[in-house]
Amino acid sequence: MSSETSTYQLATFAGGCFWCMVSPFDKMPGIIKVISGYTGGHVENPTYEEVCSDTTGHYEAVQITFDPAVFSYEQLVELFWRQIDPTDAGGQFGDRGQSYAPVIFYHDEEQRRIAEESKQRLDESGRFAKPIAVAILPAKRFYPAEEYHQDYYKKNPLRYEYYKAASGRARFTKEAWKDREKQEDLKKRLTPLQYEVTQNSGTERPFTNEFWNHKEEGIYVDIVSNEPLFSSLDKFDSDCGWPSFTQPISPDQVTEHVDLTHNMIRTEVRSKEADSHLGHVFEDGPGENGLRYCINSAALRFIPKDKLEKEGFGEFKRLFT
Repeated sequence: MSSETSTYQLATFAGGCFWCMVSPFDKMPGIIKVISGYTGGHVENPTYEEVCSDTTGHYEAVQITFDPAVFSYEQLVELFWRQIDPTDAGGQFGDRGQSYAPVIFYHDEEQRRIAEESKQRLDESGRFAKPIAVAILPAKRFYPAEEYHQDYYKKNPLRYEYYKAASGRARFTKEAWKDREKQEDLKKRLTPLQYEVTQNSGTERPFTNEFWNHKEEGIYVDIVSNEPLFSSLDKFDSDCGWPSFTQPISPDQVTEHVDLTHNMIRTEVRSKEADSHLGHVFEDGPGENGLRYCINSAALRFIPKDKLEKEGFGEFKRLFT
């Protein structure tokens, strides 16, 4: 092992279905690799079916190789809390049983100390009404899961997003970890409707909202963060009663998520920076890509093309030349 790789460390967390525990860590700087697997039990080389039977003593877990000089163990533990319901020792969300229970497995005494102190702080913070129920146990041999389980969020992105939403994990973690001070500030800055739409994924009434038939040239930005989202050049009349666009100004400015509310399967659209709920995207648009971004007016602020420079969006004047 080289002197460089010898500085890498291991962290092991169980947080319910390991499909949902890879992506959050995998995207962080300093993370070398994330492996899905089984640990904590007494059966050698267990299979997925054996672990799910709750007869092996194993937990579904992820083992993370990380560079502590870039991303510390303290940061990993804090990120771990935000992926789970730390008050539920009987499993996680739709997955029940010992194999899905949340655990922090420590690899040395320093990790144990950090984990226990972090757990105590969370318990005393009052964020959760119930006590923190996550066990902190010494790490045992880790068995990588079958290959089809590795990097599941990359191999099967649609099924992964559907599962994360259907299990209740996505909604719980989002609500549980909202920044309370930020929310109070937004309640002061936004109208009740703007807050309901952007923060609680609400929907305004059609044909009575501000921009549904707005035809002036300019761009539409996020009402919360001012990040540029849509251009009037891509706006069209879809006769649905809400502003409709064939595409965002840049695909990198919005994110898409599975939405299972109202007994439907839809694709929700959110802003990348502020994570504001904007609306939904459908595949019945008139453009070359066939998309219709159906967006709530309450999530938007309009900037006319002759005020782009003054508002700090001069770079977008080129769209209208």
